[in-house]
Amino acid sequence: MNAVKFSDLNISKELEKAIADMGFEETTPIQTKAIPHILEGKDVIGQAQTGTGKTAAFGIPVLESINPQDKGVQVLILCPTRELAIQVSEEIANLSKYKRGVKALPVYGGQPIQRQIKALKKGVQIVIGTPGRVMDHMRRRTLKLGGLKMIVLDEADEMLNMGFREDIESILKDTPSERQTVLFSATMPKAIMEIAKEYQSNAKILKVVHKKLTVPSIEQYYFEMKQGNKAEILTRLIDMNNPKLTLVFCNTKKKVDQLTSQLQGRGYFADALHGDMKQRQRDRVMASFRNGNVDVLVATDVAARGIDVDDVDLVINYDVPQDEEYYVHRIGRTGRAGRTGKAFTFVVGKEIYKLKDIQKYTKTKIVREKAPSVHEVEEAKTGMLINEIKDIIKDVNLTKEIHFIEKLLEQDFTSIDVAAALLKMVKGKNEQQENEVESDFGNTGAEPGMVRLFINIGKKHNIRPGDILGAIAGETGLPGELVGSIDIFKKYTFVEVPKEHAGKVLRIMKDNNIKGKSINIEPANKK
Repeated sequence: MNAVKFSDLNISKELEKAIADMGFEETTPIQTKAIPHILEGKDVIGQAQTGTGKTAAFGIPVLESINPQDKGVQVLILCPTRELAIQVSEEIANLSKYKRGVKALPVYGGQPIQRQIKALKKGVQIVIGTPGRVMDHMRRRTLKLGGLKMIVLDEADEMLNMGFREDIESILKDTPSERQTVLFSATMPKAIMEIAKEYQSNAKILKVVHKKLTVPSIEQYYFEMKQGNKAEILTRLIDMNNPKLTLVFCNTKKKVDQLTSQLQGRGYFADALHGDMKQRQRDRVMASFRNGNVDVLVATDVAARGIDVDDVDLVINYDVPQDEEYYVHRIGRTGRAGRTGKAFTFVVGKEIYKLKDIQKYTKTKIVREKAPSVHEVEEAKTGMLINEIKDIIKDVNLTKEIHFIEKLLEQDFTSIDVAAALLKMVKGKNEQQENEVESDFGNTGAEPGMVRLFINIGKKHNIRPGDILGAIAGETGLPGELVGSIDIFKKYTFVEVPKEHAGKVLRIMKDNNIKGKSINIEPANKK
């Protein structure tokens, strides 16, 4: 089943905007099937596992059904555990970001009931709760369901396994008979079908078959880390593994752009691929990736769907995917044509639970690894250099070089001295190149991966953005599209350029002029 864009669904602009902020580009299979039916007010039985996007599958229609002027409870969402109730509540909060006057409240055991009672008295339209605590509020008459329009049973089979059947049936009996009933369950045992038959009317049954992982030739690892360490660990992994082509996945278009800039700023031949790019741009990026001009491609799931390249050695999940099937699609981009491949996943905080779901449904083991240290990266680079030397000794005619070394040996140097000195020279040049790329311009106030430069001419000198852009592109050879924001003030101008090109721009432009005027150009003051 083909996914559709959220903008193609009949949903409000407020929800569209919130969904875009969350980084979702297209619907998952269960969302594609369920959202239209729930929006139409039909009862639905959805068979889908955790991690398939089912919360948004019912969350979007739930929010569209709410009347903000009515402060009574209009929707009740039942969850088996407090953890899931909190998770669903957080997603509803993200989806309702731009919906004014809509309030949701999670209610579960282990939290003071008086606090929940106080919140319920103020008025909420959506209650997300565990059956036990919901029953408690109903008995106290602090939760009134007379105006209920919809009830959602999330992970219904799990609730039954935990012994909540009696509570669920009591709750259903105490709700208006004309309400809409939506049920999601990973499995469909007899007890679920009995509840559906008793409490639903002409329910639409929707199934999403989970794709199994069929890529045994891929080594799979994960790293636990802080959010702020991701970029550094990513570059270490690329340096250590020295892959021919690397594919990096992010969950949002914004993250793709930010990470691509950071990688370019560190000297990697990286480019971005996401849904906001025109087809011609995407074709150009893919061509560069195929022919090796770009060796690190940073992409969203949707944009990467058309990638069919056999030489991808390494797939990195910079963000844990939203849907387990996305994980399968992502790592399946490596280990092709009988080759082996590696897949690394970066995990932050509570995302470890999402990773466990991925392991459960793909029936595969993802091995925990320790993030590589700077020392380990240095050792790996030296090892690669030594292997390169071995290959040269084995495959290349070194007659001239041997003659040169023999002359040095006549000057009382040992062959080990000469080899060590040459190795140090090569390593020194590599480090110098890296240091040039990583020149510390400090915080110039630029976007990530960019350096903000100060130029001492502005509007007073009849300078326009095109003059700045033309001068930099013309003199340095830097493509115009890589130049960032240009801010022109009365007597001076700020322009942003990629970090890896900043040194070159400063070196060349300091001896040039713009529109016949000599200029002074330097990194903007550190903030």
